[in-house]
Amino acid sequence: MNQTLDDFVADLHARGFKLDDEAIGFIYFGKKFTGAQDPLIKMAIEATLKCQKRFDSSFYMSVLEELSSEKLKSKKEMTEHLKSKGVPL
Repeated sequence: MNQTLDDFVADLHARGFKLDDEAIGFIYFGKKFTGAQDPLIKMAIEATLKCQKRFDSSFYMSVLEELSSEKLKSKKEMTEHLKSKGVPL
């Protein structure tokens, strides 16, 4: 089952990644700005938290724009692409 973005954010909260209202607002701003689908947004959030250990809005937006520009569909493709760009996942 595919998890919605809302469910993903709630799951992060349950696992201890408590995003504040500003971060959540920025996540949805990035989604609207790029027109990206939920799987891409979730990957950008995941990469941001893994690399930065916190939500960094500029890093998130860079990852999101990179993934959006490449038109990647699967999580595997997204992970491989980010690793090829030097993002330590």
